Formats: sequence, C-alpha cells, structure tokens
Amino acid sequence: MSSREALQRQGQEAEAMQRCSAFRITEDGCTEHFRVDGLGALLKAAQYVQRYQQEKGPFAEKLRGREQISADTFERMALARYSSPNGSTEVFDINCDKQEFSAVRFLFGWVTYRMSDVSDVLQQSSCGDTYDWKERQAQVANKLIGREIFSAGHLSAEDISLTGNLYEMDGHLLNFYLETNSNVDAALGTHVCVESSDTLNVYANYDMAAGQVCDTLEVDLLRADGGEEFLEYPLNVVEKAALLWKMEHYCQRQTGLSLKDYSAQRMAEELAEQADLGDRAEEVVQDHGPEMAM
Repeated sequence: MSSREALQRQGQEAEAMQRCSAFRITEDGCTEHFRVDGLGALLKAAQYVQRYQQEKGPFAEKLRGREQISADTFERMALARYSSPNGSTEVFDINCDKQEFSAVRFLFGWVTYRMSDVSDVLQQSSCGDTYDWKERQAQVANKLIGREIFSAGHLSAEDISLTGNLYEMDGHLLNFYLETNSNVDAALGTHVCVESSDTLNVYANYDMAAGQVCDTLEVDLLRADGGEEFLEYPLNVVEKAALLWKMEHYCQRQTGLSLKDYSAQRMAEELAEQADLGDRAEEVVQDHGPEMAM
C-alpha cells in the first residue's frame, strides 16, 4: 500500500468514526465489539439498556444496523472520544454479566453506572412533559450525577491522584506513586482490609525513551500478617491517556518542566554520567595497565 493510499484509508476510517458509535458488549462470558451508524449519545444508549431489561434476547440484538468491528478499532474510537471536544464520537462498554454501563467522556475517561440506575433514570425522564431530545438527554445526564461506581478497566482521571517524588528506574523509566482509596482498591481487585491495617502501594511508570505510559500499574499489597502480594493492573488506552494527562501536570508542578522536556533532560544527564564513568574506567586501565595485567 502506498503512503497516499494509507493516508486515504486513515482519513476514511476517521470519517467513519465520526459518524458512528462504538459498543463493547460482554454477555455470558463473551465479548464483542460493534459500530452503529449515527451518534448513540447517552440517551440512545440508555434506551438500549432499558429495552434489554424489558425484552428477551442478547443485548447486541437491540443495536439496529450494527456492524462488528475489531477490539483495536474499538480502542481507537475510545481514544478518539477521550481526545475530541466536539463529542462527535460516542463509546460505550456494556457488561451484562456485571450489570454495568460505562461510557467515555472527553478528558475525563471512563464513567460507570449500574444498568439498573441507567434504566431507572431513563424512566424518570420519560415521565416529564417534554419530548425534546436534547432536553431529555440533559435530564438523563443530570439524574445520573452521583450514581457513578468504580469498575475494573474504567479508571478515570478523577480516580487518579499522584503524590510523592519522581523516581527513575532502569535508566529510562519515571516512577509515579498513586494515592488510593477503598473505591479504587475495589476497582483494582485487591480488596484491602483497612481494619487489619493492610497497606496498598500502587505505582505507574512512564517510559522516557518511548514517550508513553507503560502498559500496567504495579500493585504492591502488604498484608497486616506480614504477607505480600505483587499484582499488575493492565491499562487500556483511555486509562493510559487519563494517566498521561495527570503525569504531565504533576511533572510540571514538581519540576517546572513538561514531561517531554524533563525526560530529555534526565536521559541526557544519564548519558553524560555513563560517559563520565566510562572515561574514568579507561583512565584507571591506562594508569594501572601493567599492574592489572599481572
């Protein structure tokens, strides 16, 4: 494929994303991804949930005109939704097994509700005296405020709080310490027992050479009885984007530099230190060559 054809294909895919909504549906242990023509918006997605709870049959059958897509395409659409201020792309994650409804918000990340709450709120908005789509959309969004829940795979920027100093690891990683609370603990799947003085330490790494957030959070769970567990929490593209935004602002507060500039400075200093050590080692060999040979 030529570069021109590749650019054309990317443009077509971007255009398709703008006029479609994406759904990831997990039901009976099976996960599928779909694209639906037109914007789903929160109100439309809530109607799908209500139909699913009122009617028999798989959730996917409620999506009219659905087209199956790959998991990678879904992730790209999710990242586009997170990054786009105009809201032209809508992305939803429906987990029927957990009865959870999640959506991506611009520069916020994932937000999750119980499917029963989504259905109840939609019913309440239907009891009003207006049929205006935008007004009902606003009513549903407002009534869902305060009903958010924490869910694995759906950490948002609001769930992430960085603290402490920046540390370097292996010469190319910046290590950030994440503050946690009981809700985030549940989302990570660690279930810390506060009463027994369990301690949870969570770290995120930024690859300075690659210029990106690493794929997993490092979780260190210290039990009160002396036991210790090391876990990894895999980050999806939206969680990584939200974490990168947090890292960028935290780095600027701590160092006065952007994450990119601070990384470049630290890597340059690391190279200089390595070169200096190499020069010193060479001097030692030259000064003590005959003795070292003996």
